[in-house]
Amino acid sequence: MYEQHRIGAEGEDLAQDYLRSEGYLIVERNWRRGSHIELDIIAERDGVLHFIEVKTRKAEGLKTPEEAITPKKVRALVRAINNYVSQHSIECDVILDLIAIENNPDGSHELRFVPDIANLSW
Repeated sequence: MYEQHRIGAEGEDLAQDYLRSEGYLIVERNWRRGSHIELDIIAERDGVLHFIEVKTRKAEGLKTPEEAITPKKVRALVRAINNYVSQHSIECDVILDLIAIENNPDGSHELRFVPDIANLSW
């Protein structure tokens, strides 16, 4: 389990660096409420609050990072976003994005930014 946490944390570091290079301001990282509600990265750009799920996998894995975003996972993320928005009285537009990272055997990685993976119009 420790290896999965290390890989996940490294993926979040890469994602955070990418977001900063693209002009995002990191608002929070690893926001939690209770033991079952978590958001990887919360960032702001151009008056929009982005909730970014980060999925990191081995390049030769059985599933791509994108395939790990199931309808059940999206529902859990939307619940977490609702909690955050309510707790912080957020009134701006919000978007749920994905950063998919695949680690290659040679130590390199491929990062893909997938914007707006769920319709959050509420």
